[in-house]
Amino acid sequence: MRKKQKGFSLIELLIVVAIILIIAAIAIPNLLRSKMAANEASAVGSLRTINTACVAYSTSYGSFPGALVSLGPIAANGTASSTSADLIDSVLSAGAKSGYNFAYAAANSNQTYTITATPIAIGQTGQRMFFTDQSGVIRADVTGGGATVASTPIG
Repeated sequence: MRKKQKGFSLIELLIVVAIILIIAAIAIPNLLRSKMAANEASAVGSLRTINTACVAYSTSYGSFPGALVSLGPIAANGTASSTSADLIDSVLSAGAKSGYNFAYAAANSNQTYTITATPIAIGQTGQRMFFTDQSGVIRADVTGGGATVASTPIG
């Protein structure tokens, strides 16, 4: 008597692989959209952190910082100063975090400033561009032209 072989046929395996590919085709775009949304939320949080750090810096030193690195961490065995105030982490003070580049510009003898956050790769790390200034209002732009003081505030 012949023994009946156990296992899956080639057709059954191909059907399973096809089902897995269909599920992946549905899930991957959703995953990418959620990653972009997380990056955008991180960028907004980082802008709020920088705004708060700028106000603290202004309280201590009488003006806003001249550059983003001035808000960064102090050197080993050092103390906080106007060139390294130790108000934000080294990653953010370097100007890039979570798929976004941050550009800080001081003006009017460091009495005003602007910060823009742009995605490193538009459509991959984020869709929206952000802008804020000493007012603390964060504004967003999705047209690709860059966020400005005239852009719509986020809610």
